[in-house]
Amino acid sequence: MTTTKADPTADGRDAVGPLEPGATAESGAPTGTRREQAFAARRAGTRQQIIDAAVSLIADQGFTATSVDDIASAAGVAKGSVYYNFGSKSDVFEAALAGGLERLTLTLESARADLHGKAALAALIASLLEQIRAHPDFAKLLAAEVFRVGREWQETVGHIRARVIEFYAAALREERPGADVSLLAASVFGATLVAGLEWLVFQPEREFDEVLAAVLELIAGL
Repeated sequence: MTTTKADPTADGRDAVGPLEPGATAESGAPTGTRREQAFAARRAGTRQQIIDAAVSLIADQGFTATSVDDIASAAGVAKGSVYYNFGSKSDVFEAALAGGLERLTLTLESARADLHGKAALAALIASLLEQIRAHPDFAKLLAAEVFRVGREWQETVGHIRARVIEFYAAALREERPGADVSLLAASVFGATLVAGLEWLVFQPEREFDEVLAAVLELIAGL
């Protein structure tokens, strides 16, 4: 891929704005820092636009059926900007999965803080259902990809997936000291994910508490 020095979405104008009085392009760090911060903020915004568009499209029509042209159009950027920021469609999707899983990891970590055993497990289930409701397109991607192997992004997703499921495993180990709970933890995570998608797609009339109660019933005997 040819390396460029500027974002192809730029129209040639300085995105930073006028210099401060007395400052010049050669006057040192303050001007350079200001330009770098402005460029970084603009690029971060563009990257997020692209990721959001990719998540929505791929959740609706699948990875193979979604083209870079589709993503660029939905994001409102030039096609070259997708390649400038990510390099390929696979890189966009990997960034989308990794970013969403990282967000989920932080949310689950916060949910189970200072809780133990079944109380922690219930909090984790509720938190995952909340995330599914807040980010339904990402939840669809998660259900499709988190248990898949042989993808280009499998290593990246695998590491974060392991962190997510470990929250459930830690809570289960407190209920079953010494037991191998790895499969059970993955089962609780997967059951919650499927129940959340069933709720959003096929039974949206149900209340959150009703869905949560149904999933909690699955773990009542643990």
